[in-house]
Amino acid sequence: MKIGDVLKVLEEWAPPQYQEKYDNAGLITGQRSWSLTGVVISLDCIESVVEEALTKGANLIIAHHPIVFSGLKRLTGDNYVQRTIIKAIKNDIAIYAIHTNLDNIHTGVNAMICDRLGLSNTRILSPKTGVLSKLVSFVPQVQKQEVLNALYAAGVGQVGNYDHCSFSVDGTGTFRPNELSNPHIGEHNVDETVNEARLEVIFPSHIHGNVVNALRNAHPYEEAAYYVTTLENSNQEVGSGMIGELDDPMSPEVFLDYLKDKMKLNCIRHTRFHTDKVKKVAVCGGAGGFLLGKAIGSRADIFITADYKYHEFFDADDKIIIADVGHYESEQFTKDHIQAYLKEKFANIALHLSEVDTNPIKYY
Repeated sequence: MKIGDVLKVLEEWAPPQYQEKYDNAGLITGQRSWSLTGVVISLDCIESVVEEALTKGANLIIAHHPIVFSGLKRLTGDNYVQRTIIKAIKNDIAIYAIHTNLDNIHTGVNAMICDRLGLSNTRILSPKTGVLSKLVSFVPQVQKQEVLNALYAAGVGQVGNYDHCSFSVDGTGTFRPNELSNPHIGEHNVDETVNEARLEVIFPSHIHGNVVNALRNAHPYEEAAYYVTTLENSNQEVGSGMIGELDDPMSPEVFLDYLKDKMKLNCIRHTRFHTDKVKKVAVCGGAGGFLLGKAIGSRADIFITADYKYHEFFDADDKIIIADVGHYESEQFTKDHIQAYLKEKFANIALHLSEVDTNPIKYY
């Protein structure tokens, strides 16, 4: 098995195209063509994690956080980033980061937090726009279903809990083949009229190439007529944060104890309690302060996230409880989430959870 075989599965789950612009998710060191010897899964990749991979005979580290965010101008070993990269390269260790793209899918980091808290009716808190496209094509009516089936297989027509979604309307197509053509229907230099169906399907923009190839391969015409447009519609399955509901409301005090237990927390920084019950819960693993307005607008009773600064707590303004659980603490089970996903896909590779505590913050 190659390293690329594992990365392909990860990228089908959390497409790199869904990462934020500032991010650096993807393969940071190593090559996809290398034979795989084992995998270490960690929240962060630092020197001690690379050493752990060597000890365990693994040559692929899957980390949530990228060790390299911006360009490196030198590799002299002056800081922990450079030393980690140097150690990985010297020992042929591949480092792969699956970061905000895993945050932004509906089965990713935030879904994992919601699951641990037993939330129901979950949905993306801030769905992304500009990540959906629409394909329109014109197909002879007798081949309509054949073409649709090929498009479905390529990944089109998925809308929430429904698949094979499409729209079609019957009409008349006209064309005239010239001498250089090899027409499926018609004769050279003769106007042709065909009963056609106009097909419309929606698909994630990042699979554009696969969709167009599927159309061309399945379409009976020598030249398939089609066009693709980017939609401004929000994709309800891709975006930042999540929100859900507790089956039974709790008092804020009881809920924070519950949160501590489920997320294995030692402490929680929070704003004052402005309500006597918690029912609707918004979450964002890592630094999620940018979603506070969305959480308030969704009428969440509490917003669980991390990395809040002193003055930012005032923004709760008695409209919501902010609960800062710590960056590492909010994402500490991400490695378990990744391991569980890969175990479903591969039965014959060693998937090690890192035993290194990479949390740089200590409490006294």
